[in-house]
Parts: sequence; structure tokens; C-alpha cells
Amino acid sequence: MPSLGVNIDHVATIRQARYREDFENHNAEPDPVVAALMAEKAGARGITAHLREDRRHIQDRDILRLRERIATKLNLEMGVTEEIVQIALEILPDDVCLVPENRREVTTEGGLDCVGNQTILRPVIARLRGRGIRVSLFIDPDEDQIESAAKLDAEFVELHTGTYANALGENVERELARLKGAARLAGERGLRVNAGHGLNYRNTTPILQLPGLEELNIGHAIVSRAVVVGLEQAVREMCALIAKG
Repeated sequence: MPSLGVNIDHVATIRQARYREDFENHNAEPDPVVAALMAEKAGARGITAHLREDRRHIQDRDILRLRERIATKLNLEMGVTEEIVQIALEILPDDVCLVPENRREVTTEGGLDCVGNQTILRPVIARLRGRGIRVSLFIDPDEDQIESAAKLDAEFVELHTGTYANALGENVERELARLKGAARLAGERGLRVNAGHGLNYRNTTPILQLPGLEELNIGHAIVSRAVVVGLEQAVREMCALIAKG
């Protein structure tokens, strides 16, 4: 059964909305580390946090405290910049997921271009894996991207499910078929498979059909649901949905 990794970026987003310039203020809340611990208690098997170059939500101090406090695993999402690579090499998260970054985007839009960035990605992946960090590449469910990811010696791909999540009508099945095909090809090329982006309590169940799927990383939907029912209950509901699926 695939495990659930809870992305806590949006918890930090709420904090930064009021305490952007003073996030270490003793009144600053909510605390993403507390949220991570609650998610673990409710059944999450990992915590995901994206340390962006512009530090719009998660801060360096959050990553340090997550590394010290959580009991499952830390999955650090990051762009391929030397500053963030150095932080990863110092903190040593269990997993790193390399993603594209665009300062104008609200959240990550689309997958990493492994085809066009082999020269940049290869040494970064080698450095991270050399320190014992598992490396995943966040990519679109595209055959060329899968083939390129396999050549880069990453252990995982995380398939971008955003296009599927936004699809309507017959496009839903078309995008689901693309994801299934990409997952199957990834397995054939020796890559392990995770998935995430735009998944919620309505559209996650079909994604559980992906061949070899090991983990789903979900954030916004869980934090949104938590506003109504509380974080622990929101995580339990998603874990139950995955188990049932």
C-alpha cells in the first residue's frame, strides 16, 4: 500500500502571512514543526517541506527543527541551486525531491526538465547520493523525461499529477492513462515511483492504481481540510482513503 507524505508548506504559508519579517517571534503561529508531529501521530509516514530560494514559506530554521524532531522521514523539496544543495548536504534529509522553481508561480508548476538539464542535474544528484540521501526527480508523466531520469541515476521519480487533478471530462481518463504508462515505464527502467501535486480527497483513489506506486505527497488538500476538522483528523481521513483504495 502506498504511504502518505504530508507536505507542510501551507502551514508555514499561514504563519508567513502575518510574521513574514518576524517568524521567530514567540507569537508566530502556526508552527509547521508542530503540524508535522501531529501529522505523524495521525499516520503520515513522512514529512515533506519545500525550502524555496525566496523563502516564501518554509525557513531554514524549520528544516533544522524538522530534522531534529520528526520520527518518520524528512523529504526536502528543493530547486537545483548551490545554496540549497549545500543546506541539504549539511542537514542530510532522508530524501530530496528536485523540482523546478519559478519565482512568479504560486506553487510548483509542471515537472523538472530532465531532458534539457542533464549536465546540471547529474553532478547534483551524485553529490546528494554520495552523502546517503535518496534522490527523487519531480517530472511530468512523459516518456522522454522518464528515460532521461533513468540515465541520471536517481532512485525515484515523483510523477506530477497536477494536469490529471485539473482535468475535466474525458481528459481525466486520458491523464490517468498517461500516469499509469509513465509509472510502468519508470519501473521497467529501474526507477521507484512516487506521485503528487493537486491531489485531494476526491481524486486520489484512481492514482492508487499506478503500477509500483510507493508514496503520495499531499499538502494543500490536507491543510485545507484541517481548517474544518483539525489536522490529525484530516491526515487520518487521507490515510484511510489510501488504505481503502
